[in-house]
Amino acid sequence: MRVGAIVVAAGASRRMGGQDKLWLPLGDLPLLGHTLAALAAVAEIDQLVVVSSPDGLRRLANLRARQPWCVVDTLVEGGAERPDSVYAGLLALDPCEFVLVHDGARPLVTPHLVRLGLAAARDHGAAVPALPVVDTIKTVDAGGYVVATPDRATLRAVQTPQVFRYDLLLEAYEAAGPARSGCTDDAMLLERLGLPVATFPGDPRNIKVSTPADLPLVTLYWQDRQQ
Repeated sequence: MRVGAIVVAAGASRRMGGQDKLWLPLGDLPLLGHTLAALAAVAEIDQLVVVSSPDGLRRLANLRARQPWCVVDTLVEGGAERPDSVYAGLLALDPCEFVLVHDGARPLVTPHLVRLGLAAARDHGAAVPALPVVDTIKTVDAGGYVVATPDRATLRAVQTPQVFRYDLLLEAYEAAGPARSGCTDDAMLLERLGLPVATFPGDPRNIKVSTPADLPLVTLYWQDRQQ
């Protein structure tokens, strides 16, 4: 079974006050370095593709040859939106049976979580890590008024890595075409085709760094690992 991995690292970091979050330090590595090191530790992954901005590609190209954590097989320039970047990564992969897609801004991913996803995808074809929602969620209208309160027991917060049979994910992306714009995760495209997507237990510490407020928590979790 051949497995490819795509790390999505082409975002604009708009909510980080102008800083490129992927290159912020966490210990002796940038955030993206921890992400890549975790995936490089998974022997089941045969090819690692990073999709990044032009500036990110230059940084990665400089680091790849001299940093032990920077185990990257292929560098690809990203697109205008996340789905464009993932599609570019799919096309850059060598033939494989399964593909996992992971956010570069989730530096605390573990090999254990990756292997859970691979096992679930082998059984179901598509699988995403999910956590129960602890807050009460409201749906609202354009004016901000509450429309409904979904049953919390049916809600999940979804993370990455999301793992798919390669042919299913490629089919979903090509079927969506330009309509993939605005999709915030890859599973949405399979859902549109009526294809089943399983869930597997996510990791509460596998958080995505999106705003400056996320950095202290990621740092705390990382420091706890070092003890």
